[in-house]
Amino acid sequence: MNQTQEIAHPILSVEQVTRRYKLPRTTLFGEAPVLTAVKDVSFSIGMGETLGVVGESGSG
Repeated sequence: MNQTQEIAHPILSVEQVTRRYKLPRTTLFGEAPVLTAVKDVSFSIGMGETLGVVGESGSG
């Protein structure tokens, strides 16, 4: 699907999703580091379309 194409009636629409995880502290003082896994992800899925999510290692 072309990125500029819009779905008239999506069955699922996700907009600007961000997911962050706090990592274990590396020092006694100070804030725990944060890992941003997903930042500002948006997509829509129309009837009959499929979405596959594949991780860094190739597993999904």
